[in-house]
Amino acid sequence: MKKYQYITSKSDIMGGAPCIVGTRIPIAVIVARLKEGYTLEAIHEGYPWVSLKTLEKAVSELVDRLSSTKDASKILQTQAAA
Repeated sequence: MKKYQYITSKSDIMGGAPCIVGTRIPIAVIVARLKEGYTLEAIHEGYPWVSLKTLEKAVSELVDRLSSTKDASKILQTQAAA
């Protein structure tokens, strides 16, 4: 099993929501901002204590996690067809 470095989930932090390590920033918030059209640089401006590299690595790690899930191929096929 692969160890992840940039995303963690702990029951005592943000109710167990997956967050960027060392912060209380849920990865879902970062994804929502990206969906709204924000760049990682703009997101970094809102969270200057989180390095741009950490944001990049957290998003990359999320993609890695999603692509390794059981249903990833179905999700990716659905997105490609859309």
